[in-house]
Order: sequence, then structure tokens, then C-alpha cells
Amino acid sequence: MDTKNRVLDFAHYIVENSATIRQTAKFFGYSKSTVHMDIHKKLKKINASLFNEVQKILDKNFNEKHIRGGNSTKNKYLKK
Repeated sequence: MDTKNRVLDFAHYIVENSATIRQTAKFFGYSKSTVHMDIHKKLKKINASLFNEVQKILDKNFNEKHIRGGNSTKNKYLKK
């Protein structure tokens, strides 16, 4: 898979699934660093409008991550 197609695949997956960087990396079998670099450095040059869509989703995920972390911790202690 060439780099351009990989970047576009990552971007489309994030948009279609409202996925995080971690979820995208796990789904495609790449590192979080690779996905992050591709989305933030390469996608903007390849497709600026798609980059803006992806960025909105990633910003939303970033702003909600403390809630997901708190729920995860809560569930962990409820199981004990």
C-alpha cells in the first residue's frame, strides 16, 4: 500500500467510525505514531477538506477522553 492510499484509508476510517487515533492504528495494524503523523502532516497536503473533517472528529475525541478514562476507571473498581 502506498503512503497516499494509506493516509486516505486512515482518514476515511476515522470519519466513518468517529474513531480515535488508537482505534485506527489498531484496526490497520500500524503504530499510533504512524497514524498520527500521516493524519496531521500528510493528509493536509493530500486533501485539505478531508483533513478538516478528520480534525473535527479528533478534536471531539480529545475533548471527551477524560470522560472515557473516568468511566473506565469507575468500571474497573465496580468489578472488584
